[in-house]
Amino acid sequence: MSSVFAQGTGAQAFCSAEQRRTTHLAHGAAFTGRPLLPVHVQLPRRVRSIEKPQAIAAKPAPVEAPVKSSKVATSKADLSPEVAADLYRDMFLGREFEEMCAQMYYRGKMFGFVHLYSGQEAVSTGVIRNLRADDYICSTYRDHVHALSKNVPPREIMAELFGKKTGICRGQGGSMHMFSAKHNLLGGYAFIGEGIPIGLGAAFQVRYRREVLGDETADQVCCSFFGDGTCNVGQFYECLNMASLYKLPVIFVVENNKWAIGMYHPRATGPSAGDDDPYIYKKGPAFGMPGVLVDGMDVRKVREVAAEAIARARRGDGPTLIEAETYRFRGHSLADPDELRKKEEKEHYQARDPIPQLKKYIMEAGLLSEGQIKDIEKDVIEIVDEAVKFADESPKPVRGQLLENVFADPKGFGIAPDGRYRYELPGFSAGTAVVS
Repeated sequence: MSSVFAQGTGAQAFCSAEQRRTTHLAHGAAFTGRPLLPVHVQLPRRVRSIEKPQAIAAKPAPVEAPVKSSKVATSKADLSPEVAADLYRDMFLGREFEEMCAQMYYRGKMFGFVHLYSGQEAVSTGVIRNLRADDYICSTYRDHVHALSKNVPPREIMAELFGKKTGICRGQGGSMHMFSAKHNLLGGYAFIGEGIPIGLGAAFQVRYRREVLGDETADQVCCSFFGDGTCNVGQFYECLNMASLYKLPVIFVVENNKWAIGMYHPRATGPSAGDDDPYIYKKGPAFGMPGVLVDGMDVRKVREVAAEAIARARRGDGPTLIEAETYRFRGHSLADPDELRKKEEKEHYQARDPIPQLKKYIMEAGLLSEGQIKDIEKDVIEIVDEAVKFADESPKPVRGQLLENVFADPKGFGIAPDGRYRYELPGFSAGTAVVS
């Protein structure tokens, strides 16, 4: 057994697979049953000096708001057993992985800020599982599950979170900067909005390759993910304009989880024309593209909307702005005690957990048996456990790696693996940039 599992005893040390399948966690935060943190660890509550907002209505705005767009999915499309299994597996993997991240963070295996995606899985799965392997995505600082949906190996993501050499970025990216050229994952970004122009550039090069260079295979699309708070920064509007101007194959996906850290969405964004609510999707038509509002807690609806937007982009008809109304089940990050959101609001959305919703549909539709679903869950739990073991046992990066792929080093001031400056090495050649 890996040492990471050996801290504490019995139930304190690690939750069994059966317990994880059957136990609901505190806060309703994890459908899978991961313990929130080891029971012997007591975290200090951080005292906030700011006053809790009083202007927020006690009753949260319903997810299923009146939809005023013909582009919103109706969930009439049937799923095949194969697709249903893939969707459930991907969502369950996302939740299980994130709840394990919480355990490892509180046990001191991860450092810095860690932002979990629990509750929003229907958006990642519904969009990314519609993509081809050669399509692109740009993520946010909440990027672990986007990477999983894009088929990045869980063990490499976990190793990255542990800061290990075997991680997807060799331990140098950490939680907020996942990147994989192999999987066309163009990065997570710590600063909001930074991934939107990167995604725009990826979409631009696809059209350039096809129309200027004559590459008939260039029909990829790019999905750029960002939150509701990002929709008030300049890059968002600049990129909507450019995408529309050049009819670029990009899908802008707003994961509206109602809160930009501690700022409630209606307190930061003005209402749309003709509405009392600050809808984001209505900004799309102002830039000549469809704007779509979808229930981000229903993977079938998200999948249907995403499929149409992806097809539209791939055939050359231009971008789409999707607003997926969703909710995160934890605080902004694992350092956030989540004291600003009302209990009633959290319970409202936890009752609409997208994973049990999908499981219920699959069972009632007869797409998979209970035994098949349990097999999926068992397999996912084993994958996540193996990822933790792999990450914990992986080597740390060598000292010299710190400057690799960061700075040019023509004078040899970089640190070699043995700790010496590069210019001290017998084979040093002035003007080279590689630290070796």
